[in-house]
Amino acid sequence: MSVARLVAVFAENKCGRLAAMTQVIAGAGVNIRWVTIANSDTFGVTKFLLDQPDKACECLRQKGFTVSPIDVLAIAVDDTPGGLHHVADILARNKINIENSSGFVSNKRAVLVIEVGDMPGARVVLEQNNLHLLSQEEVLGL
Repeated sequence: MSVARLVAVFAENKCGRLAAMTQVIAGAGVNIRWVTIANSDTFGVTKFLLDQPDKACECLRQKGFTVSPIDVLAIAVDDTPGGLHHVADILARNKINIENSSGFVSNKRAVLVIEVGDMPGARVVLEQNNLHLLSQEEVLGL
């Protein structure tokens, strides 16, 4: 399946919260492959790509964290000028909004991670435009 899963943790934006989250994740023997943090003054959301997302969710919840798994699309994009535009344009022309996004380059492969409200529609139009959607295993293998 061409869907990846992130783990989102909603927490107060204060010193030590990330350390507390990562302590739980490390203590569970879960490897963090990617992280992004967004805050809104007093609270924030930290999103992780993990090798064992279900285990991490369970352990974080047991320690009192508010956790949600999030399905995302991880898209292999050209690591050239216009790579992101190509994906954004395809989705825009098909009236699919990118709600959240981030990207990274690993082993000379550019990957765009997106959250969209219409996951099935996005999958279809991206695949119709010959874009490769990476599975969780493919993303973790980068």
